[in-house]
Amino acid sequence: MTTLLQDNQKTVFKDLKEQFGWTNVMQAPRVTKVVVSVGVGKMAKDKAKVELVADRLAKITGQKPATRGAKKSIATFKTRIGDRVGYQVTLRGKRAEDFLNRLIHVALPRTKDFKGIATSAIDEMGNYTLGIKEHTVFPETADEELKDVFGMAITVVTTAKNKEAARAYLSHLGFPFKK
Repeated sequence: MTTLLQDNQKTVFKDLKEQFGWTNVMQAPRVTKVVVSVGVGKMAKDKAKVELVADRLAKITGQKPATRGAKKSIATFKTRIGDRVGYQVTLRGKRAEDFLNRLIHVALPRTKDFKGIATSAIDEMGNYTLGIKEHTVFPETADEELKDVFGMAITVVTTAKNKEAARAYLSHLGFPFKK
């Protein structure tokens, strides 16, 4: 069985080569990794809630999250260097494909008042960063308690050389951009 990225990787060169003047299949963009990160914010002092965030992020991504510590001490926020301020998961290969498939076809359509995602979040290097306000759009955590809802940032890192190539490639993958 072929997957989302494999199917599209075979056709992306054929579909986009004239638009971008590619002469070799290796010039076509690919997804190298997907980075999912969550900040714990006000929950940082409550260990139970922080562990809950880590557990739910592990359920959503299928991989144990890495802890991210504070880089600076900020007295106003009562943080010290090394205090846990968030979690991050880097997905590659099959796990990245599965996560993107669930994101595009399940989670984004379940988002409240969804009208498409903005193309302005594509940076100059061809990477796309998407913010999700509620983790409950993923089916792995939808039926749990709704009082500890957290958001997450999802960055799709591609080998695209510029914004236009990244937008065309992500549209080809099925990302539902606003018209």
